[in-house]
Amino acid sequence: MSSIEPQPANTERRYEVTRAQLPLSCPTPEMALWNSHPRVFLPIEATGWAKCPYCSAEYTLKDSAGG
Repeated sequence: MSSIEPQPANTERRYEVTRAQLPLSCPTPEMALWNSHPRVFLPIEATGWAKCPYCSAEYTLKDSAGG
């Protein structure tokens, strides 16, 4: 039997996301939810940047063509 360690929730303040991770929500599916705020979807597609109204985490859309 193996256990999977969840990623800590909201331990960073800045995140890079790719188009493959859209639609963007905070907290992201990879984050542990036990100590986090309600999930909110963030519109990042138009500007390439979004800020969570709950925790102030900033998300930048990484250019998939650049790497």
